[in-house]
Amino acid sequence: MAINSTPQRAGTGIAAAMMLALCPAPAAAQTVQELQSQIDELKAQIKALTDAQKGATAAVPTAPVAASAPPVVAAVPVAPLPIPAPVPQRVASTPKPVSSRTPWYERMRLRGYTQLRYNALLDSENAPGTNGSRLRSVHDASINDDGGFLLRRVRLVLQGDITDRLQLYFQHDFGAAVNNQSSTERRENFGQLRDVYADWFLDPERRLRLRFGQSKVPFGWENLQSSSNRLPLDRSDAINSGVPGERDVGVNVYYTPAPVQAIWDRLTKNKQKLFGNYGAFGLAVYNGQGTNRTERTDNLMKVAMATWPFALDGLGPLFRDQVLEVGGSAMFNRFRPELRSGGVSSVDYRDDRVAVHAILYPQPFGIQTEWTTGWGPQYDNASGAIRSSRLGGGYVQLMANVGKTPVGRAIPYVRWQHYRGGWKANVDAPRLETDEWELGTEIQLVEALELTIAYARMERREADSRRTGRATGDLIRTQLQFTY
Repeated sequence: MAINSTPQRAGTGIAAAMMLALCPAPAAAQTVQELQSQIDELKAQIKALTDAQKGATAAVPTAPVAASAPPVVAAVPVAPLPIPAPVPQRVASTPKPVSSRTPWYERMRLRGYTQLRYNALLDSENAPGTNGSRLRSVHDASINDDGGFLLRRVRLVLQGDITDRLQLYFQHDFGAAVNNQSSTERRENFGQLRDVYADWFLDPERRLRLRFGQSKVPFGWENLQSSSNRLPLDRSDAINSGVPGERDVGVNVYYTPAPVQAIWDRLTKNKQKLFGNYGAFGLAVYNGQGTNRTERTDNLMKVAMATWPFALDGLGPLFRDQVLEVGGSAMFNRFRPELRSGGVSSVDYRDDRVAVHAILYPQPFGIQTEWTTGWGPQYDNASGAIRSSRLGGGYVQLMANVGKTPVGRAIPYVRWQHYRGGWKANVDAPRLETDEWELGTEIQLVEALELTIAYARMERREADSRRTGRATGDLIRTQLQFTY
């Protein structure tokens, strides 16, 4: 009924309404409430977006954002608040994914190599007498009158990091032979364990490690070098006589200083043939009876080794990039050989040796030499018994890295070796008397295929206690190696 009031009352009502509209306190209170409501809505939307970013299944409603948020911000006559603006921008950014460790079985690596040999005997002369020595080698069973092809090594290696501080190495050889299948008949290509060990690294840089299991004995530089990386076809008799098969079961500790590792890394980059990283310093204890043989004594074999490479760049332009590595090793052991009469000797024979080595890596010309002396079990033909006797010998090798040729990367070499002493791995520990020249070339046809051709002049006493004298002969030796 106020619409029918007098003009005076109407004017009074209009004036009162205008005064209320001009009053700031109620209007401000209403605006803050609206802003607070919008902020709460934005917070709810931000939470929903964050949950969706983490993989939440709940969908975020978009209708309220289009209906309420934009009009309110445009209609409010107040300065924009800092809260709503930056928050949506942070929500739009993608969080960094959490890095996950690669499972250990995905860090394992399978590799290997195979060596196929053929020896062509040019001529040979057995030692005089009924039991004179025939031309034979303790390293290659295909050196005989019948000859033929031989799978010298068929290796398969599984290795990798179980953790950041633990590494596994497992190697099997499918080129081993077994005797006495029928009388003295020999059967080829049986599987045999060569290496199985774990390396525990005691520091993040992996300079200090402990090794547990069956592995190479750190005696002799050439013994430690892999057969896939060695230039001549076989190891020398003198150095290898200390640890035929190169391996035993035990515990090692190896240490490699950073300066030494830096030089070895440089040599590896230049494709030099190293001995493998067995540390610049090594100490070890083993059973002492050899590869895959049962321990027979209550004495452990003790071994120590040290080697150090010297960069010769400071000597002038002539020695640029040249590296000279020198070192030595020692072993102290008691050994029981197998007997022809059957079984194993009950006597612990002295088996103590020292060896020294020096290598000037071929850049492009190089020289490598090792020598050993000591005591070891040896069959004495005069008394018909095994005795601990003096032994000694070594080798000198010259080589040249000529680089790429029309047929591939080539490294020619010449080596002379000499040894007088027992070979404890054979029955009765027979005496060897070896003098041998070998002239050959290794050619890398492609990245994973190497061909070695060599001429050898041999004078050898057969590793058989029943044989006497020395046989001589000339032969052409070939080997094709493929890696995988």
